[in-house]
Amino acid sequence: MKKFLGRTAAAALTLAFATEAMATEWNVSLWGKRRAFTEHVEKLAELVSEKTGGEFTLNISYGGLSKNRENLDGISIGAFEMAQFCAGYHRDKNRVITVLELPFLGVSNLAEEVAVSKAVYAHPAATEEMEQWNAMLLMTSPMPQYNLVGTGEPRDTLAEFDGMRVRATGGLGKAFEAVGGVPTSVTATEAYQAMESGVVDTVAFAQHAHLSFGTINQADWWTANLNPGTVNCPVVVNIDAYDALSDDHRAALDSSVDEALAHYVANYGTLLEKWDGVLAEKGVEKVMIEDSVIAEFRAKAADPIRAAWIADMEGQGLPGQELYDLVVKTLEDHRASN
Repeated sequence: MKKFLGRTAAAALTLAFATEAMATEWNVSLWGKRRAFTEHVEKLAELVSEKTGGEFTLNISYGGLSKNRENLDGISIGAFEMAQFCAGYHRDKNRVITVLELPFLGVSNLAEEVAVSKAVYAHPAATEEMEQWNAMLLMTSPMPQYNLVGTGEPRDTLAEFDGMRVRATGGLGKAFEAVGGVPTSVTATEAYQAMESGVVDTVAFAQHAHLSFGTINQADWWTANLNPGTVNCPVVVNIDAYDALSDDHRAALDSSVDEALAHYVANYGTLLEKWDGVLAEKGVEKVMIEDSVIAEFRAKAADPIRAAWIADMEGQGLPGQELYDLVVKTLEDHRASN
């Protein structure tokens, strides 16, 4: 009997160790608070847990693991397994994906943003560049075209953009600079304070961020149709952590990406439907920019900035023209298939 009990205890202990060994916990570094911009990561965590019976857990932290500008560095040293970052925070570290931040690319909805991001993320140049940071591009964080909120009288002509202090990163910052604006690249979490203190006159964000970071509460007006472009903010995973996953856990993660993105897009659509009500509730004037002004803005910003970006990338040994052409072709193919 003692021998039987001993064997039973040993078997139970072995099973416990095996169960423990199968459990996987990943730390995920985000910032701010839970919002439309992070819903795909929240959904991904839910799906992965469901598919693995709770054996694979994503522990999501909003600012507790790293500053948003340091998330890619944290991934590179394995401080956490998954993170979100925006290309404009450190353009020198993620040059390839900045093609998606060029102004006036013509992306008109979130589904198109997902399509062009997937295409660029899958390009060998993007893969190789991220490998330098021990990072793998997992999925995008699709955002609609950015628009301005501002204080005082609405700025609805290019002459009024001259000297305008605007929070805008990446290609958007360069677009406003091309028409005399003075861009600053403070992070999203710093934007409200910059606006409140008068460091900036205007802030360029997608709708969810104007809500989440409070800039809408400082605003007198909002441009409804300027649509100069957007930023690209991928979710990445540490390559070593990804390679260490069991086949089942890796399959659970990979197979959940599209579903998580679909949830994100649907959730964002609900927010957009309510946007006009938010403006009315907060007393923010909805400003429509004249088509002629937008055309003038595009002429001064789009072509010159795109040409300069391509030349810069080619000069660094990256396929700038090929990447831009990939975005254009992906948009054409996506529209043709729908």
